[in-house]
Amino acid sequence: MPRGDGTGPAGGIGPDSGRGIGRNRGNRPGAGPSGTCVCPECGYSVAHRAGSPCFSIKCPKCGTRMIRG
Repeated sequence: MPRGDGTGPAGGIGPDSGRGIGRNRGNRPGAGPSGTCVCPECGYSVAHRAGSPCFSIKCPKCGTRMIRG
């Protein structure tokens, strides 16, 4: 039975229900199959290959793990 005070039931439905569905999904900078992997130490860069995360690649110049650029 509704309370009449406008609070409604806990865990309600609607855009402000606090469930977080759809937030921060697929809009990270640099995400996706394209882009480059960059060495944070010396600046060397290579094209990113889909299915191979940049942090798994070591820089051929200095050996530091690369990051997404």
